[in-house]
Amino acid sequence: MTERNIPLSQRETYEPSQFSEFLWWLSTAEKELLVDAVIDRNRYRIIGMTVLATWLFASFTWTYFFIAIVDSAILAIALGLFMGFIILTIDRALIKGITKFNKKKFTPLLFRFLLAITIGTFMAQPAVLYMFDKEIKMQTSLDNEKRKMVKRQELDSLYSNRKNELLSEKEKIKTELENKYADVNKARQNFLAETDGSGGTGKVGIKDIAIAKRNEYQKLDEEYQALLKTQQVKLNGAEKELNEMEGKIKAEETAFTQYLNNGFLTRVEALGNLLKNNPALQFRYYLIVFILMLIELMPVIAKTLLPSGSYDEKVMLREEMEIEIAHSNIRKEKQLKELYNQMAHEYDGEAITAFFRITAADRAEKMKAFSTKWAAENHQTFDGLWEKMKKEILTKQEN
Repeated sequence: MTERNIPLSQRETYEPSQFSEFLWWLSTAEKELLVDAVIDRNRYRIIGMTVLATWLFASFTWTYFFIAIVDSAILAIALGLFMGFIILTIDRALIKGITKFNKKKFTPLLFRFLLAITIGTFMAQPAVLYMFDKEIKMQTSLDNEKRKMVKRQELDSLYSNRKNELLSEKEKIKTELENKYADVNKARQNFLAETDGSGGTGKVGIKDIAIAKRNEYQKLDEEYQALLKTQQVKLNGAEKELNEMEGKIKAEETAFTQYLNNGFLTRVEALGNLLKNNPALQFRYYLIVFILMLIELMPVIAKTLLPSGSYDEKVMLREEMEIEIAHSNIRKEKQLKELYNQMAHEYDGEAITAFFRITAADRAEKMKAFSTKWAAENHQTFDGLWEKMKKEILTKQEN
């Protein structure tokens, strides 16, 4: 904003605009001292603009951060504005501490830059996530699929021992049944071959040998049927347990899938995975982070780099004057209190002296009355008279 030059004789009539006053407030400048510092007016407007930009940037990034973790947009905006206000207060505290007289002190500046860098680094994360939103969503989808696979492997590993036992038992039972059925089938083939003359003795019909082979076949078939009936129960039990186990795995997979999301930390992790496999993105990412950090550092950088003018001198002189006046006022107040105490002591002393002088005659009369009464009463001792006079006549010491 270009400011009209005001003649020296009319400078006291300068009135800053409300926006200028707002920028001065952001830059922590004192309006009363800055009004007459013509050169510094624009400097502190520049610093105020940097603080304003950082404030808006912080509010936006924190709002985006809270949108990723809360369901209510109104709540996210409110929290974002609140955190932006906190960043504003921190920035104002940082630049308020940088003056002409401590710009060359390394330790305070180092602390301020470290604090600004810490805040800037965190604030850069939501902004980067916003810029690479599409790529991060794609990477998040891939990462979630990998998480599902890892979860499936973990579940399979958890149930693998029992599952292998059941499968081995099923295989053993099936092998036993197959071997037994092979024996039955072989006996049946021998019996049929004996009856049709294609094997054995070669005689057609039911003869003694054919009957013997039939009996052997029937015996083996009965044994197979009995074995099948017994082992089928075991097979069904193993199959049922395997199905239940698979059902548990499916249920846990479904429950795990419900926890998969694209929240802030998930997106940060996706961004990290995305950077690992993309060197071109790495360069642009770090460049963007550096630029975003500069936004947070702008107020500190601007206050440090901009030259100091008459305003800082006025601030120092005004502060020295206020300190001197404060000391002077305390000294004067102390003197007045001492004078008050001294005068009070003098006049109170005079009042006490007058009190004892005025009451001296009355005290003498009262003592004489006590003495006369004591002389008239023969039963009262002198010690009793003394105790009574101490109580009625003598004064008590102040504590």
